[in-house]
Amino acid sequence: MEEQNNKNLILAMVLSAVVMIVWFIFFPPPEPPADTATPSQTSTEAVATTPTEAEPTQAAQTEATAVPEAPRLTIDTPKLSGSLSLRGGRIDDLSLKTYREELAPTSPEVRVLSPVGEPLSYYSVFGWLPGTGLEAADVPDANTAWTADAATTLSPGKPVTLRWENGKGLTFLREIAVDEDFMFTVTDTVQNGSGTAVALQPYGIVARHGLPKLQNIFVVHEGVVQRIDGKLTETDYKDVTKLEVDAREGLPAEVSEATTDGWIGFTDHYWMTTLVPEQGKPFKSVLKYVPTADIYQAEVRQPVVSLDPGTTATSSMRFFAGAKEWATIRAYENDHGIPGFIDSIDWGWFYFLTKPIFAVLHWLNGLIGNMGLAIIALTFFLKFLVLPLAYKSYVSMARMKELQPEMEALKERAGEDKQKLQREMMQLYKDKKVNPAAGCLPILIQIPIFFSLYKVIFVTIELRHAPFFGWLKDLSAPDPSSLYNLFGLLPWDAPVQGTVLHLIFIGVLPILLGITMWLQQKLNPAPTDPVQASIFAWMPWVFMFMLGGFASGLVVYWITNNTITFIQQYLIMWSHGKRPDIFGNIRSAKAARVEAKAKAAPPPAAAPKKGKK
Repeated sequence: MEEQNNKNLILAMVLSAVVMIVWFIFFPPPEPPADTATPSQTSTEAVATTPTEAEPTQAAQTEATAVPEAPRLTIDTPKLSGSLSLRGGRIDDLSLKTYREELAPTSPEVRVLSPVGEPLSYYSVFGWLPGTGLEAADVPDANTAWTADAATTLSPGKPVTLRWENGKGLTFLREIAVDEDFMFTVTDTVQNGSGTAVALQPYGIVARHGLPKLQNIFVVHEGVVQRIDGKLTETDYKDVTKLEVDAREGLPAEVSEATTDGWIGFTDHYWMTTLVPEQGKPFKSVLKYVPTADIYQAEVRQPVVSLDPGTTATSSMRFFAGAKEWATIRAYENDHGIPGFIDSIDWGWFYFLTKPIFAVLHWLNGLIGNMGLAIIALTFFLKFLVLPLAYKSYVSMARMKELQPEMEALKERAGEDKQKLQREMMQLYKDKKVNPAAGCLPILIQIPIFFSLYKVIFVTIELRHAPFFGWLKDLSAPDPSSLYNLFGLLPWDAPVQGTVLHLIFIGVLPILLGITMWLQQKLNPAPTDPVQASIFAWMPWVFMFMLGGFASGLVVYWITNNTITFIQQYLIMWSHGKRPDIFGNIRSAKAARVEAKAKAAPPPAAAPKKGKK
């Protein structure tokens, strides 16, 4: 039995260490801000050019050039605002009307794209690679000065058309349309009015100057995300810089060929830019890094177009730039023919759990109208699904609780004979039909659900700035209340998130979490070993401080889960004839040991009667 106790102690210590490790992975110490003095601040940009060859080149050489000022057209949709530049016909200025940087209504809108010349420039450009019969100057590129039609504003249902002629008989038209969400459609048309046949290759580029500000948290992928013929690939920024150098371009690059479907782009925590070529047609996706200018590029090169004199060719490509809203992205996948687009949201290793969990949570939120209440309802739903297994576990734990006095008595009788104690305990379990391992089932079930829900709450934008009640205005952020200012009663702010004081002065939700864990623990069999009992007694309060920095939505889930578990165990123990005394812990291990010793001790000898000699 002592050996088993030691194993349990080691297991408890290992589990505590795992929790600590997970904590530091999810909440690493803040890093010093990265140097933002990138080439983007010196007016450099990515330009697709190519040397003249018999056929269009297979790669777009990237170099840095200055960007002249150019007229702009306004972008105005229900969700987007910004402008596009007539220099290159690029989409390089875009903000999200429905999202702000902070909770305050006066906070600036989230900006997704920014033009060259600003810090961390981020934009898209489209063009043609020259092939047979053409030189680089004969096709439009990132610096081409386009002429716009009469329209001055790009909005849903009102596309704009750009025009450029190369002076050698080729006329290029570019129609840019946008829907009511976050999808642009760029349709390029070339008319061959020259006397010779030519060949061209259409392309699209998304370029980022410098390394963006990263969350640096394990559960969030930030970098390149692409799907090629059904295979999803995620690449971190640091891995992009380590790509093998392409022999033709002399740059770190990776070219992937798709035959049926796919897309490629950059993903942040909540925002994304993605190039989506025509599905069902072959194309090449290119991932590239330009070390001299510190530019990251995601490219799509569509099939070569051969154009006889007097003919016209058209190529189309979609460009997503906006928020990773689940319903919007799912609609693009289901209704607009972009296979696997929902996987642009980072569902993680437990995608088979995170996807359905969020689908149910999203439905409940739409039904209830409050994300916090939706999390509580989801917890009830998940507890209902695992109720049969949990019931067996709780029954076993209740019986184990009833056996504690007998187990203490066995330990006293066996003394130092461990083999005898083990045999008698196994016989006791057999006689009482109790499985001591059954109590682990709720934990084994809860752990993957907990991490899946953590992933859902932290990754999905629907939880960002989602209010609950009162002071809880963002379920994706930790509880902002604190003992430091008596939960807002004192006129000073709570400690800054990430500091030691914030870990010590925790809020209301973590305190409720600790209390519910303590109450639940009171219904479980207390370890007979005093060291183990001490460790388990401190666990609720250790978790209370450790989880104080977790997203408040996750803490709401855990509080609800603990409360439901407590009620279930209480009712099951009641049904088995035990009325739980929570504060007395029914029969504590210490009281059981004292009682066992009293029973085992011989009765005191009777005092001699006093009498006369």
